[in-house]
Amino acid sequence: MGDAIRRNYSAYMGLQPLWKIIGLSACLACSISRAQPTKPRITLDEYLNTTDIKDARLSPDGKAAVIATEVSDWKHSEYRQDLWYWTAGTGLRPLTHGGSEENPQWSPDGKWLAFDSDRPLSGDDTDEDGEPASTSEKTSRVWVIPVSGGEAVPLYTEKLEVHSFAWSPDGASLYFSVTAPLTPEQEEEQKAQWKDVIRWREQDRGDVLLKVNVAQAIERALSVPPPEKAEEEKGRKSKEKKKETDKEPPSLPPGARTIAQSPLWIGEVAPSPDGKTVAFTTEPVHKRMERPQPYEVYLVGSDGGEIRQITHNNAVESKLQWSPDGHWIHLMVQAGFGSLDAKYRDVQGRLYRLDPATGNVERLGGSFEGSFDDFVLLPDGRELALGLKGTEKQIYSVEGGNATKLPGLAGHYTGLSAARNANALLVRHSTILEPEQAFLAADPLRPSEVKPITDFNPIFAQRAQPEWQTYSWKSDDGHTVEGVLIFPPGKKNARHLRMLTLIHGGPADADGDFFGADWYDWATLAAANDWLVFRPNYTGSAGYGDDFMLGISPHLVSRPGRDILAGVDALVKDGYADPDHLAIGGYSYGGYMTNWLITQTTRFRSAVTGAGAVEHAANWGNDDGTWDDAWYLGGQPWQNPDLYQSEAALFRFDKVKTPTHLVQGDADVRVSYLEGVTMERALDQLGVPHTFLVFPGEDHSLGKNPWHGYIKLREELKWLEKYDGR
Repeated sequence: MGDAIRRNYSAYMGLQPLWKIIGLSACLACSISRAQPTKPRITLDEYLNTTDIKDARLSPDGKAAVIATEVSDWKHSEYRQDLWYWTAGTGLRPLTHGGSEENPQWSPDGKWLAFDSDRPLSGDDTDEDGEPASTSEKTSRVWVIPVSGGEAVPLYTEKLEVHSFAWSPDGASLYFSVTAPLTPEQEEEQKAQWKDVIRWREQDRGDVLLKVNVAQAIERALSVPPPEKAEEEKGRKSKEKKKETDKEPPSLPPGARTIAQSPLWIGEVAPSPDGKTVAFTTEPVHKRMERPQPYEVYLVGSDGGEIRQITHNNAVESKLQWSPDGHWIHLMVQAGFGSLDAKYRDVQGRLYRLDPATGNVERLGGSFEGSFDDFVLLPDGRELALGLKGTEKQIYSVEGGNATKLPGLAGHYTGLSAARNANALLVRHSTILEPEQAFLAADPLRPSEVKPITDFNPIFAQRAQPEWQTYSWKSDDGHTVEGVLIFPPGKKNARHLRMLTLIHGGPADADGDFFGADWYDWATLAAANDWLVFRPNYTGSAGYGDDFMLGISPHLVSRPGRDILAGVDALVKDGYADPDHLAIGGYSYGGYMTNWLITQTTRFRSAVTGAGAVEHAANWGNDDGTWDDAWYLGGQPWQNPDLYQSEAALFRFDKVKTPTHLVQGDADVRVSYLEGVTMERALDQLGVPHTFLVFPGEDHSLGKNPWHGYIKLREELKWLEKYDGR
């Protein structure tokens, strides 16, 4: 559960195409249907060889951009993250290609880029005893690279995993947070006393916020000897066992100044425009969402001093941005992460601004009925935000309580980035049929007038495209629900099709007019394999108002389950779906719903499910979103035991007859891996045809090895064909 996991977030993370034709004649529709099948249909290999844009940042002068991408590295069984550099004169060219390169940030003068990367340094590949280091021991550090040309260099060489970083306003320094390191003596004492014992909670350490002079750090990095000399130096120093006399622990980078220490994880860092103050957010060190209190905003002087907590609420603040005049800190609470102006509730995404002097908070854009997803401040202080409403995500101008939709292309905008010193905006945009690309808008208030600066994934335009439409129906209690229908190529409005109901995760998410092509979002591939795909935005989905989203509690699965079944009934009644050829599937919360729905009906010929719980008490104790789980179910397990059981699929499994394909990562803590084990055992005891694929080392996002996602999708398609072949 928790946030959605779209890797094109996705995020977590399909709406309408860039063009829209209304009222097509029957003759024209037939001609399109005849023309499309002349193109070949996309294959699984082509589908999963996509390049995902993970981030896009505009330079301070608005004349250049950096694009962060992710691709599957099949040879090395991992995902690779690269950075690309764009200007109008040179176009798009590779900037880095050295490992996991993420989170690019421009220096204020636009001459440098900082990013985090796990590319190895000398000495990283082996431990102190000379044994090979495992993949899990890779260290992600802050790196800097000149955009004019040259190699990237690390800001420091110590084995300190960066959590967040930001440039100082003058560009002279970089702030970054890491786990408070132990001295060598402390590490030796800990190993001697505790061996390999895990002291649950007790051994967790908080973060330090450090400040490093960039020029000095680069000079040190360039003076590092070649690898063979570095090993000699390492051996010499280990023999000397030189005693450190600096006041900072010897494991901190040379010249690093400690600005703040926190018993919590420092999640975001945002220096004020005048360079005098640094704002930062905190999170639990153990990364489990057990209560809202650890998620707050703090202030500290840019050179250290007293730390002041300026928020006290029941929400998760994110995306800190100072107004250009420094009078406000703008922030947001994303959908499903609480609210600053009420007790904890999973409402839609909201915008706020915070007075750092008083701690007073004002909500912005409160008139908007949808869910805000992101925002950016223009140089003059105006705020633009992404707003999800129904099946589209568009750009809105936000002023006070008002939100005004700007002229935009039909579909889905993501990732706003404004120039610091110019009137320009970088956005990403996609539709169900068009892969996401980065676009430059010369006028931020006219995002319909944009110029594409990327052209990734051209293969999709060369393949037969599915066709789609929105679809609305009445649920059992009379309220209206909306979803998306995706038809096989050339079969728009065809009748009595075999239908796959593919349920989105979250549940604070929604399906609509955006591009998806990965192991999680594979509706268009299913359509290419002759399935009519039904994507319901059930009660609890974002983009349809707070009341609609809140309606999921406390009936966590039964309320949306009735919405989905009513949608299936309506599609059968309207003649779209063949009642004898129905299948169902989903992952994460979509897996929850799939597991529940196969206990409610035997009409589905097959089910494909993943990472969805079958009961709630043990999962409340095992997953990393316990306070969210308790909110959904109206209390903790001992406070509401009857509801925990009545909303759980496990206690109705004697009614399951549907052949079910199940997948899960064995390191999943968002939905405990043991939930999958429990479900498999129940299916086995009941003699229900099933299979269970376990992906080693994978957490909820299956982000470790692309082959796992490939095999997941390959076998799901085979399972659907096995029980309902064409």
